Amino acid sequence: MDIGPQELIILLVIVLVIFGGSQLPKLAKNLGHAQQEFKKGMAEGKAESEAPPAPATEPTATPIEKISP
Repeated sequence: MDIGPQELIILLVIVLVIFGGSQLPKLAKNLGHAQQEFKKGMAEGKAESEAPPAPATEPTATPIEKISP
């Protein structure tokens, strides 16, 4: 399922009609940021899944102080 040059031209014309020429740079910038965030999240998720789990510690109780009147 290859996209040929004719399909790319038609797609570009449709995008220009929908978003307008002035909005395309903003749209491309936002898509780039979204892609970077997605890759960063995937890398963090992979690192978390590969890291050994932290040992569970039991919560320690703090002593209650007596308040004198």
